[in-house]
Amino acid sequence: MNSLRRSYSWLLLPVVANINISAKASVSPKIQWRAYLSFGSPPMRFTSRGNQIYSPSTQHRFSSSSSSKPGIGFVGWYLRKVDTHPFITKGITASLIYAAADLTSQTITLSSSGSFDLIRTARMAAYGLLILGPSQHLWFNFMSTISPSRDFLSTFRKIFLGQAVFGPTITSVFFSYNASLQGESGSEIAARLKRDLLPTLLNGVLFWPVCDFLTYKFIPVHLQPLANSSFAYIWTIYLTYMASLKAVDIK
Repeated sequence: MNSLRRSYSWLLLPVVANINISAKASVSPKIQWRAYLSFGSPPMRFTSRGNQIYSPSTQHRFSSSSSSKPGIGFVGWYLRKVDTHPFITKGITASLIYAAADLTSQTITLSSSGSFDLIRTARMAAYGLLILGPSQHLWFNFMSTISPSRDFLSTFRKIFLGQAVFGPTITSVFFSYNASLQGESGSEIAARLKRDLLPTLLNGVLFWPVCDFLTYKFIPVHLQPLANSSFAYIWTIYLTYMASLKAVDIK
Protein backbone atom coordinates (compact mmCIF):
# COMPACT_ATOMS: atom_id res chain seq x y z
CA MET A 1 0.00 0.00 0.00
CA ASN A 2 2.85 2.39 0.85
CA SER A 3 4.49 1.59 -2.50
CA LEU A 4 1.23 2.31 -4.33
CA ARG A 5 0.80 5.56 -2.42
CA ARG A 6 4.33 6.72 -3.32
CA SER A 7 3.80 5.82 -6.99
CA TYR A 8 0.66 7.90 -7.42
CA SER A 9 1.18 10.66 -4.86
CA TRP A 10 2.54 12.97 -7.57
CA LEU A 11 -0.97 13.32 -8.96
CA LEU A 12 -1.97 15.18 -5.83
CA LEU A 13 1.00 17.61 -5.75
CA PRO A 14 -0.01 21.27 -6.11
CA VAL A 15 1.50 23.33 -8.92
CA VAL A 16 1.57 27.07 -8.47
CA ALA A 17 1.90 29.26 -11.55
CA ASN A 18 3.10 32.80 -11.27
CA ILE A 19 2.55 34.83 -14.42
CA ASN A 20 4.31 38.13 -14.87
CA ILE A 21 3.40 39.94 -18.09
CA SER A 22 5.06 43.28 -18.87
CA ALA A 23 2.74 46.02 -20.07
CA LYS A 24 5.33 47.80 -22.21
CA ALA A 25 4.59 47.50 -25.93
CA SER A 26 8.24 47.74 -26.91
CA VAL A 27 9.29 44.81 -24.74
CA SER A 28 8.24 41.22 -25.42
CA PRO A 29 5.94 39.76 -22.69
CA LYS A 30 7.72 37.70 -20.09
CA ILE A 31 5.93 34.72 -18.62
CA GLN A 32 7.42 32.71 -15.82
CA TRP A 33 6.24 29.46 -14.41
CA ARG A 34 7.48 27.97 -11.14
CA ALA A 35 6.62 24.43 -10.19
CA TYR A 36 7.26 23.42 -6.62
CA LEU A 37 7.61 19.78 -5.66
CA SER A 38 7.34 18.47 -2.09
CA PHE A 39 10.39 16.19 -2.26
CA GLY A 40 12.85 18.87 -1.14
CA SER A 41 14.31 19.37 -4.63
CA PRO A 42 14.84 22.94 -5.90
CA PRO A 43 11.99 24.36 -7.95
CA MET A 44 12.08 24.10 -11.72
CA ARG A 45 11.80 27.44 -13.46
CA PHE A 46 10.88 28.12 -17.06
CA THR A 47 11.19 31.53 -18.66
CA SER A 48 9.47 32.58 -21.88
CA ARG A 49 10.62 35.49 -24.04
CA GLY A 50 8.37 36.13 -26.95
CA ASN A 51 7.61 32.73 -28.45
CA GLN A 52 10.59 30.94 -26.90
CA ILE A 53 10.70 29.01 -23.62
CA TYR A 54 14.01 28.44 -21.81
CA SER A 55 14.77 25.91 -19.12
CA PRO A 56 18.07 26.77 -17.38
CA SER A 57 18.21 23.43 -15.60
CA THR A 58 18.11 21.39 -18.81
CA GLN A 59 19.53 23.97 -21.21
CA HIS A 60 16.80 23.08 -23.68
CA ARG A 61 15.04 25.69 -25.76
CA PHE A 62 11.57 25.31 -27.20
CA SER A 63 10.22 27.60 -29.89
CA SER A 64 7.08 27.79 -31.95
CA SER A 65 9.09 29.25 -34.83
CA SER A 66 10.15 26.88 -37.58
CA SER A 67 13.49 28.73 -37.89
CA SER A 68 14.67 27.08 -34.67
CA LYS A 69 14.69 23.68 -36.31
CA PRO A 70 18.22 22.56 -37.18
CA GLY A 71 19.17 22.35 -40.84
CA ILE A 72 19.46 19.02 -42.56
CA GLY A 73 22.40 17.74 -44.57
CA PHE A 74 25.55 19.54 -45.60
CA VAL A 75 23.94 23.00 -45.80
CA GLY A 76 22.61 22.76 -42.25
CA TRP A 77 25.95 21.48 -40.99
CA TYR A 78 27.80 24.31 -42.76
CA LEU A 79 25.47 27.00 -41.39
CA ARG A 80 25.95 25.66 -37.85
CA LYS A 81 29.73 25.80 -38.30
CA VAL A 82 29.49 29.38 -39.58
CA ASP A 83 27.63 30.32 -36.39
CA THR A 84 29.79 28.38 -33.93
CA HIS A 85 33.25 28.65 -35.55
CA PRO A 86 33.10 31.59 -37.98
CA PHE A 87 36.83 32.25 -38.37
CA ILE A 88 37.96 28.72 -39.16
CA THR A 89 34.87 27.93 -41.27
CA LYS A 90 35.22 31.01 -43.43
CA GLY A 91 38.97 30.49 -43.63
CA ILE A 92 38.58 26.92 -44.88
CA THR A 93 35.91 28.05 -47.34
CA ALA A 94 38.17 30.76 -48.78
CA SER A 95 41.07 28.28 -48.84
CA LEU A 96 39.15 25.73 -50.90
CA ILE A 97 37.89 28.38 -53.31
CA TYR A 98 41.35 29.87 -53.81
CA ALA A 99 42.88 26.43 -54.35
CA ALA A 100 40.18 25.55 -56.91
CA ALA A 101 40.61 28.90 -58.66
CA ASP A 102 44.38 28.47 -58.86
CA LEU A 103 44.04 24.96 -60.31
CA THR A 104 41.58 26.33 -62.86
CA SER A 105 43.97 29.15 -63.73
CA GLN A 106 46.81 26.67 -64.19
CA THR A 107 44.61 24.44 -66.33
CA ILE A 108 43.85 27.34 -68.66
CA THR A 109 47.48 28.39 -69.06
CA LEU A 110 49.11 24.95 -68.82
CA SER A 111 50.97 23.74 -71.87
CA SER A 112 50.51 20.19 -73.13
CA SER A 113 53.89 19.18 -71.72
CA GLY A 114 53.60 21.09 -68.47
CA SER A 115 52.56 19.96 -64.99
CA PHE A 116 50.62 21.53 -62.17
CA ASP A 117 52.51 23.67 -59.68
CA LEU A 118 51.09 22.25 -56.47
CA ILE A 119 53.35 24.45 -54.33
CA ARG A 120 51.70 27.50 -55.89
CA THR A 121 48.28 26.00 -55.18
CA ALA A 122 49.28 25.39 -51.57
CA ARG A 123 50.34 29.05 -51.26
CA MET A 124 46.94 30.17 -52.50
CA ALA A 125 45.12 27.78 -50.18
CA ALA A 126 47.16 29.01 -47.19
CA TYR A 127 46.38 32.62 -48.12
CA GLY A 128 42.66 31.91 -48.13
CA LEU A 129 42.85 30.05 -44.83
CA LEU A 130 45.08 32.40 -42.85
CA ILE A 131 44.43 35.83 -44.35
CA LEU A 132 41.43 36.18 -46.65
CA GLY A 133 38.81 34.20 -44.72
CA PRO A 134 39.38 35.92 -41.34
CA SER A 135 39.70 39.30 -43.09
CA GLN A 136 36.37 38.84 -44.83
CA HIS A 137 34.72 37.92 -41.53
CA LEU A 138 36.03 41.06 -39.82
CA TRP A 139 35.32 43.36 -42.76
CA PHE A 140 31.72 42.34 -43.40
CA ASN A 141 30.89 42.44 -39.70
CA PHE A 142 32.46 45.89 -39.49
CA MET A 143 30.38 47.06 -42.47
CA SER A 144 27.19 45.76 -40.89
CA THR A 145 28.07 47.60 -37.67
CA ILE A 146 28.74 51.04 -39.16
CA SER A 147 25.98 50.75 -41.76
CA PRO A 148 23.42 48.11 -40.78
CA SER A 149 20.70 49.26 -43.18
CA ARG A 150 20.25 47.65 -46.59
CA ASP A 151 18.82 50.64 -48.40
CA PHE A 152 20.49 51.82 -51.59
CA LEU A 153 22.46 54.62 -49.94
CA SER A 154 23.96 52.32 -47.31
CA THR A 155 24.66 49.64 -49.91
CA PHE A 156 26.51 52.05 -52.19
CA ARG A 157 28.45 53.39 -49.20
CA LYS A 158 29.64 49.86 -48.43
CA ILE A 159 30.53 49.29 -52.09
CA PHE A 160 32.58 52.49 -52.13
CA LEU A 161 34.44 51.56 -48.95
CA GLY A 162 35.11 48.10 -50.34
CA GLN A 163 36.63 49.53 -53.51
CA ALA A 164 38.53 52.29 -51.72
CA VAL A 165 39.77 50.47 -48.60
CA PHE A 166 39.31 46.70 -48.48
CA GLY A 167 40.05 45.94 -52.14
CA PRO A 168 43.39 47.80 -52.41
CA THR A 169 44.51 46.56 -48.98
CA ILE A 170 43.74 42.87 -49.48
CA THR A 171 45.12 42.91 -53.05
CA SER A 172 48.37 44.51 -51.88
CA VAL A 173 48.65 41.92 -49.11
CA PHE A 174 48.00 39.14 -51.63
CA PHE A 175 50.70 40.25 -54.06
CA SER A 176 53.20 40.87 -51.26
CA TYR A 177 52.45 37.53 -49.56
CA ASN A 178 52.79 35.55 -52.78
CA ALA A 179 55.93 37.36 -53.92
CA SER A 180 57.67 36.98 -50.56
CA LEU A 181 57.03 33.22 -50.54
CA GLN A 182 58.58 33.05 -54.00
CA GLY A 183 61.74 34.58 -52.60
CA GLU A 184 61.42 38.10 -54.00
CA SER A 185 63.18 40.91 -52.15
CA GLY A 186 61.52 44.01 -50.75
CA SER A 187 62.50 46.11 -53.74
CA GLU A 188 61.17 43.45 -56.12
CA ILE A 189 57.88 43.30 -54.23
CA ALA A 190 57.59 47.11 -54.42
CA ALA A 191 58.29 46.99 -58.16
CA ARG A 192 55.67 44.26 -58.62
CA LEU A 193 53.08 46.31 -56.76
CA LYS A 194 53.93 49.34 -58.89
CA ARG A 195 53.50 47.27 -62.05
CA ASP A 196 50.50 45.07 -61.19
CA LEU A 197 48.44 46.70 -58.44
CA LEU A 198 46.80 49.58 -60.32
CA PRO A 199 45.85 47.55 -63.43
CA THR A 200 44.40 44.85 -61.18
CA LEU A 201 42.31 47.36 -59.21
CA LEU A 202 41.07 49.05 -62.39
CA ASN A 203 39.97 45.70 -63.79
CA GLY A 204 38.32 44.98 -60.46
CA VAL A 205 36.15 48.11 -60.81
CA LEU A 206 34.49 46.41 -63.77
CA PHE A 207 33.74 43.28 -61.74
CA TRP A 208 33.39 43.85 -58.00
CA PRO A 209 30.77 46.63 -57.67
CA VAL A 210 28.05 44.38 -59.11
CA CYS A 211 29.13 41.49 -56.87
CA ASP A 212 29.26 43.75 -53.83
CA PHE A 213 25.81 45.15 -54.56
CA LEU A 214 24.29 41.67 -54.65
CA THR A 215 26.20 40.68 -51.51
CA TYR A 216 25.35 43.70 -49.36
CA LYS A 217 21.79 44.05 -50.60
CA PHE A 218 20.51 40.49 -50.45
CA ILE A 219 22.88 38.22 -48.47
CA PRO A 220 22.77 37.90 -44.64
CA VAL A 221 25.87 39.22 -42.90
CA HIS A 222 27.09 35.83 -41.65
CA LEU A 223 26.98 34.46 -45.23
CA GLN A 224 28.47 37.49 -46.97
CA PRO A 225 32.04 36.12 -46.83
CA LEU A 226 30.79 32.94 -48.54
CA ALA A 227 29.11 34.99 -51.28
CA ASN A 228 32.22 37.13 -51.64
CA SER A 229 34.45 34.06 -51.91
CA SER A 230 32.09 32.51 -54.45
CA PHE A 231 32.28 35.61 -56.62
CA ALA A 232 36.03 35.62 -56.02
CA TYR A 233 36.37 32.24 -57.74
CA ILE A 234 36.26 33.91 -61.16
CA TRP A 235 38.29 36.89 -59.99
CA THR A 236 40.91 34.69 -58.35
CA ILE A 237 41.58 32.89 -61.62
CA TYR A 238 42.72 36.24 -62.98
CA LEU A 239 44.42 37.24 -59.72
CA THR A 240 46.49 34.07 -59.41
CA TYR A 241 47.53 34.48 -63.03
CA MET A 242 48.74 38.02 -62.25
CA ALA A 243 50.54 36.78 -59.15
CA SER A 244 52.30 34.08 -61.17
CA LEU A 245 53.92 36.60 -63.52
CA LYS A 246 57.65 36.87 -63.37
CA ALA A 247 59.26 39.35 -61.03
CA VAL A 248 60.11 42.78 -62.38
CA ASP A 249 63.71 43.17 -63.51
CA ILE A 250 64.96 46.11 -61.48
CA LYS A 251 68.55 45.98 -62.67
